[in-house]
Amino acid sequence: MDQVTLQSLGAAETVTGSKHLLKTPELNILIDCGLFQGVKYLREQNWESLSIEASAIDLIILTHAHLDHCGYIPLLVKNGFKGRIYMSAPTSELSELILLDSAKLQEEDAERANRYHYTKHKPAKPLYTIEEAKTSFNHFVIVGCDEKIDLSDHLHFRFKTCGHILGACSVELSCYGKIIVFSGDIGRNQSALLPKPDFFTVADYIVMESTYGDRLHGDADVYQELADLINETVSRGGNVLIPSFAVGRAQELIYMLGLLKEQDKIPTYLPVVLDTPMGASATKIFIRYADEYATCSKENYLKMSNRVTINEEYMGTLQTIKDKKSKIVIAASGMLSGGRVLEYLKHYLPNPANAILIIGFQAEGTRGRALLNGSHELKIHGRYYGVKAKVTEIMGLSAHADQAELMGWIRKYHTAPKQIMLVHGEPSAQEALRVKIQTELQIPVKIMRRNQELLLFTV
Repeated sequence: MDQVTLQSLGAAETVTGSKHLLKTPELNILIDCGLFQGVKYLREQNWESLSIEASAIDLIILTHAHLDHCGYIPLLVKNGFKGRIYMSAPTSELSELILLDSAKLQEEDAERANRYHYTKHKPAKPLYTIEEAKTSFNHFVIVGCDEKIDLSDHLHFRFKTCGHILGACSVELSCYGKIIVFSGDIGRNQSALLPKPDFFTVADYIVMESTYGDRLHGDADVYQELADLINETVSRGGNVLIPSFAVGRAQELIYMLGLLKEQDKIPTYLPVVLDTPMGASATKIFIRYADEYATCSKENYLKMSNRVTINEEYMGTLQTIKDKKSKIVIAASGMLSGGRVLEYLKHYLPNPANAILIIGFQAEGTRGRALLNGSHELKIHGRYYGVKAKVTEIMGLSAHADQAELMGWIRKYHTAPKQIMLVHGEPSAQEALRVKIQTELQIPVKIMRRNQELLLFTV
């Protein structure tokens, strides 16, 4: 008998590198195609060969545009992938933006390694180039939400939006009469900009993210928490630095800060600077899709975003740092792994008047996780900088569902699935969620291991 199997090529016992391979008698389907990020041993896995030839993968279904879900696409195409890549319209535009930026950074890193001779490769090469990223865009196919897409005689799928970021979707895949749901990254039930996650109600198998499987974000008023931190920092003459993902969190922060100014909850004169070229471009994309995909109108979002100064040039970064007046700065990257936020950290970390606000998930081994763990210093560009600034986390600003929201999402199903497979989570979060699901819902749970092939059913 023929088999249908699942194999996680990434995002297994970690939150990065999402690639989930569904092998069926008719097609090999890859759900997401992301890069590993974070600590070095994870990043090095981007250079390893996959357990399947790229040419043997027939198609990709992309849940959303974050790099850890789409960043491997140009490399897969470079290595021989020939199929279609299905995604929502916003995901298509955001993926192009993110992949071009990723390719540019790959090229710059290789050039720098060759110039300063800190590579064992002669010469160092990028994972993929800007031209290779552009070539991969020819494979993109835009799909509407709830649109049934026939892939073969026994396979079809549809999307439903799942919050998290603009255009993010869960996937319902009908496979030989069985329903397999891939959750993608599930967003919050309450978001400043996005509707609560939509959901399916029938599934035989669920492949589910578990980022915050062991945490609750709490029910505090995040607007008030944000206002309190800003006003407290301004009162002592400091700056608020918010490391943020350029796609998703940055657009939400722009809206929230604009609203706080409109309501006079923070000083209306206080400069707010968005300092991320990618964030600026992503904001333009958000505005184009706001009426269709967001809970606020394009007109309303434009009104709020007009209260923010958007900087795209590096000289503007230096001028912002040189300006000693209090301000709010939103800068990428969200985990402090690179980007212009590092320049701000060099100047803002040593000053106890300043505040560093953490709002998103911080992966193991990142500078962001080090700050949350109370590190007394951070290494940036070869130098150590003492941490004197106030470091604060507002968990309610996360784009990921917490444990209660994940459990609520499962409870939407009319009949319990045969099995849930947990992916996209660190081991402690996955184990906590596994126990919670099995105890309260009596559903069998499997924590996926990288490259381990799991038999779902036979046909």
